[in-house]
Amino acid sequence: MKFGQSQPARRIEDVRFLTGQGRYVDDIAPENSLRAWFLRSDRAHGVITGLDVTAARAAPGVHLVLTADDLRAAGVQTGMRFSRVTNRDGSKGAGPARPVLAEGRVRFVGEAIAMVVAETLDQARDAAELIEVEIDELPVALSLEPGEEAIHPEAPGNLAFDYGIGREAETAAALAASAHLVRLEVIHNRVIVNPLEPRGAWAEWQEERLHLAVNGQGVWTQKKELARMLGLPEAAVRVTNPDVGGGFGMKAMTYPEYVVIAQAARMLGRPVRWMAERGEGMLSDNAGRDLIARAEMGFDADLKITGYRVTVLSNLGAYNSQFGQPIQSELFSKVLTGVYDIPNAWQNTLGVFTNTAPVDAYRGAGRPEAILTIERVMDEAARVLGADPFDLRRRNFIRAFPYRTVTGQVIDVGDFDRVLSRAEVEGDVAGFAARRAASEAKGMLRGLGLATYIESILGDPSETARVVLEADGGATLYVGTQSNGQGHETVYARMLAGMTGIEEGKIRVVQGDSDAIPAGGGTGGSRSVTVQGTATRATVIQLAEGLAAFLAEETGVEGMRFDDLAFGAPGSNLRLTLAEAAEMARAKGRDDLCDRAATITLEGRSFPNGAHLAEVEIDPETGAVRLDRYTVVDDFGTLIAPELAIGQVHGGVAQGFGQAVMENAVHDEAGQMLTASFMDYAMPRADDLPFIGFTSEPVPSVLNPFGMKGCGEAGTVGALGAISNAVRDALAPRGVARVDMPFSPQRVWQWLQDAK
Repeated sequence: MKFGQSQPARRIEDVRFLTGQGRYVDDIAPENSLRAWFLRSDRAHGVITGLDVTAARAAPGVHLVLTADDLRAAGVQTGMRFSRVTNRDGSKGAGPARPVLAEGRVRFVGEAIAMVVAETLDQARDAAELIEVEIDELPVALSLEPGEEAIHPEAPGNLAFDYGIGREAETAAALAASAHLVRLEVIHNRVIVNPLEPRGAWAEWQEERLHLAVNGQGVWTQKKELARMLGLPEAAVRVTNPDVGGGFGMKAMTYPEYVVIAQAARMLGRPVRWMAERGEGMLSDNAGRDLIARAEMGFDADLKITGYRVTVLSNLGAYNSQFGQPIQSELFSKVLTGVYDIPNAWQNTLGVFTNTAPVDAYRGAGRPEAILTIERVMDEAARVLGADPFDLRRRNFIRAFPYRTVTGQVIDVGDFDRVLSRAEVEGDVAGFAARRAASEAKGMLRGLGLATYIESILGDPSETARVVLEADGGATLYVGTQSNGQGHETVYARMLAGMTGIEEGKIRVVQGDSDAIPAGGGTGGSRSVTVQGTATRATVIQLAEGLAAFLAEETGVEGMRFDDLAFGAPGSNLRLTLAEAAEMARAKGRDDLCDRAATITLEGRSFPNGAHLAEVEIDPETGAVRLDRYTVVDDFGTLIAPELAIGQVHGGVAQGFGQAVMENAVHDEAGQMLTASFMDYAMPRADDLPFIGFTSEPVPSVLNPFGMKGCGEAGTVGALGAISNAVRDALAPRGVARVDMPFSPQRVWQWLQDAK
């Protein structure tokens, strides 16, 4: 089989999106759906001493009001799935349950207390205002340092877990013996995900079978949790994801609202729908980041890294959420080694509960944070040691592959020096001095920031695909991943066309339906195209083998095989396309040969990597930071659809710029969020960003048949470090010794005043 790669492709789904034909969850709710509204806590911490819903139940249009007591009485398992980490001493970390509706106590502003279901949204909202709630307030815990009053009895001092990985004793010895030791604290500001489409879902029952449509990042986790909490066999639950307007990891989890509306629909015998308002989502969605990293890096006399130690205080919010085991070795391999050879590395992570909305700790201790921390330390080391930032990194690059990290991950291939050298050229580093002088002549400050990164494709390494050859000569491809706007329909159709010879326009991609294929890993961790493409290839091989055997039996021609997009055999002039072979099979009653599914597991994770160069210009009179130039050189391995990869990088850089310069979720001393609207929470706009240069410098992976490495999160992974280092570089000549995100004008201006 042959597969055309790296050719321009027009996104086939864009016609649907741009002409208003998208099928988002709120667009396709059944017409007779009732509307749900959640009453949420306006206190960060307190005991519920009174909850009276009598007036709400009697309000016009109201069909149902549910509280935690009502759910328990109906037999619903009200405790949500949560994660529990193994501590350094082998004990289990804290595991307090998270109720779907508050049970006896509230623990963050925005926690759901009750749900009202009415004929209209206004009626549901009005009825919710009639609910009488009495809350005796308790002290609020907001510090990331353990020790404040406990939010959960199961977590004294609010410590959720104390996890470590690496070689602690060896690291301590290496740092003590190092010729140079650099220390740095890096604050990772809390960000709100803010997808274009807020969270939402609707539920309906057909006899004893539930259908939940939700704008998530996969259907199987939702299916399992709904079955568990509602006391159903999994076969009695169908979950679908229609078009989804952005996920960013936040929509991968289950949330309280989904099980409550499902139960309401069961009790009422009518569909129930719910869509979050923007402010509601800002309060209740899992946030990202929000941690403090304290890092130490040792160097020998030749500036080779001898050891790296970092302690992370990570905010979990009020509950453990569903971050999986967040501190797995595959996650932290890049913290410990990055693109550098760090033989004695150690990481300690403390998870801390606070009276805030849950934080996606998978992000809170993941790729962007890891790379930002290590790249800030490398930049500070270059400054302290008087070394060139490019040279310091080159001295410590991994050069021999395959390379086994401290945590046991194997990096299959890479050429980090080549990627960095290309970035120097593409970013015109040689011309930076002249650009800085020109800025200074205008009274402005200019800085250059570098970040080199590596990440591993995370998530489930297994995936399933199903291909059905249709009677019209086309095909339907069922996939286990879920597009959130990345262009999956286009790339999957193109991949299948390249494998089969079927026209792309005749290929239909079906995603997000737990009834369509038996399993799937959803979308997240830059995994989708690599694992789904490999699963699709395995499925096509099964189709081809089955049809080849059928053709050999029907024609008597031996050695029949599918090669060069057609069936044939050595010494025979018989040539049949896949569609023609499928037509013959159907004519003989062998429809089974036209429908195949396959599940694969990748041999290992691939490791996308790259170098980001950012140049900022700062107005010292106002503190305003302007991103003036941005250059990216990435090794994504083989690019299947380059224009989609570029789009992912551009979006990722924009997201990284937003966090670095303006995004910041802020709470007051009472736990009230001060940034719960776009009036208070800044987001990047088009005119904030320059042209983003992108160059591919591929070293194809050897761990999947296409040589792909994944690219979905790479823009953000590199952007935080590059922009932070650029701001530090711009302010250093004015005596500013420390910078922390976000680099808002007021903060930058104050740093400059303090430095005077």
